[in-house]
Amino acid sequence: MNGSGRRPAQPHRLARVIRGAAVGVVTLLSTALLAADAQGQAGTQSAEQRLRQQQSELDKLRKERSDLENRMNQLQRSARTLAEEVANLEAQRRTTARLVEALDKQLETINEEVIKASSGLQRAEGELVNRRGALQRRMVEIYKRGSLYDVEAMLSAQSFAGLVARYKYLHELAVNDRNLVRRVEGLRDQIISQRLLLVRLQDDVSRNRQEKEREARRLAALENTRQRNLTAVQRSAAQARERLQQLARDESRIANAIATLETARRRAEMAPNARPAAPSTIRTSDLGKLDWPVDGTLLYQFGRVVNPNNTTTRWNGVGIGAPAGTAVRSIAAGEVVLADNVGTYGSTVIVQHGGGDYSVYGSLAQIGVRRGQQVTKGQVIGTVGAADPELPPHLHFEIRPKGRAVDPLDWLRGKR
Repeated sequence: MNGSGRRPAQPHRLARVIRGAAVGVVTLLSTALLAADAQGQAGTQSAEQRLRQQQSELDKLRKERSDLENRMNQLQRSARTLAEEVANLEAQRRTTARLVEALDKQLETINEEVIKASSGLQRAEGELVNRRGALQRRMVEIYKRGSLYDVEAMLSAQSFAGLVARYKYLHELAVNDRNLVRRVEGLRDQIISQRLLLVRLQDDVSRNRQEKEREARRLAALENTRQRNLTAVQRSAAQARERLQQLARDESRIANAIATLETARRRAEMAPNARPAAPSTIRTSDLGKLDWPVDGTLLYQFGRVVNPNNTTTRWNGVGIGAPAGTAVRSIAAGEVVLADNVGTYGSTVIVQHGGGDYSVYGSLAQIGVRRGQQVTKGQVIGTVGAADPELPPHLHFEIRPKGRAVDPLDWLRGKR
C-alpha cells in the first residue's frame, strides 16, 4: 500500500494500453494511406473508362465503315449504276471523317493522361528522394545508437512515469520508421506503375497518330473517287437521257414503218379485183405455244421499267440474252418487210405474217435475209449482236398483232 491507499498500476496492463493506442495510430495512418491510394486509383479508373468508351466508339465506326465497304463490293459485282456507288462513297467519307474526329478526341484524352502521369511520376520521384534521404538518416542514427539503445533508455528511467513516457516515445519512433519504410516501398511501386503507364500511353499515342495518317489518306482517296464517280454519274445520266430520247425516236420509226405497211396492205385489199388476203400465220391458238426465236435468258421484259438511275424505259418487247453470233429464227412463216439498221435497235428484221401481224427482231449482229424475201417458220434470219453498249449480247424481240405491241411472253412456249 502506498500513502494514498491505492495499489500502483501494473506495468503489463499499462503496456497493453500503450500497445492498443499505438495500434490505433497505425490503423489511422494505414486508413489515410489507403484512402489516398483509392483516390488515385479512382482517377486512373475514370481516365481508363473514358479511353474504353472512346475505343468502343472507334470500334463501332470501324464496323460501320466495314459494312459500307462490303456493300460497295456487292454493288461493284452487281449490275448497278454509279449513282449507288457515289452514295455509298459519300457514306464512307462521312464515316471516315467521324472516325478521324473520334481519333482526335482519343488523342486529346491520351495526351491529358500523359501529362497527368508525367506530373505524378515527377512528384513521386521527388517524394521518394526525400523519403529515402530521411530513411538513410534514420538508419545511420539507429546504427550509431547501437542495438541496446532502446533497452538502456528504458532502464535509465528514474520513475515509472518516465518509463512510460520513454516507451511511448520509442514506440512512436518505431511506428514512424515502419510507415517511412512502407511509404518508400509504396512510392517505388507507384513509380514503376507510372513508368509502365507512360510507356503504354506513348504506344497509344504512336498508334493513334499512325491510324490518323491512314484515315486521312483514306479520306482523301474517298473524296477523289467520289468526285470521279459523281462526274461519271452526271455524264452517264446525260448519255442515258440522250439514249432514251433516241430509243423513243427509233420506236416511233418502227411503229410508223408498220403503220405505213398496214395502210398499204389495207389499200391493196380494198382495191378492185384484189385477191383475198392470206390469213396470218400467227393464230390465237398459238398463244403460249410459239418457239422462242433464240434460246437464252431474259434481260428485260415488256412494259415500263424504272432504271437504277431513276430514268424510265418502256420496252415494246423483251431482251433475250444469248452469246454473240447465236442463230435467230423466225417464229412463223411470213415476208420480210424490213431488213436494215434502225438506230438504237441496231440491225433489225421485221417479218409480216399476214392479217396485219408482225414480229420484230432487233440488236442483230448480222442480217441473213433481204426485204421482200419469204421465210418459213424456224428459218434463220440473222445472228445475235449487241446494239446497246450497256447490255450484253441479246435479241430484242417484239410481237405486234394488228401492228400493236404486246407482251411476247404471252405467245412464247413456257412463258414466264
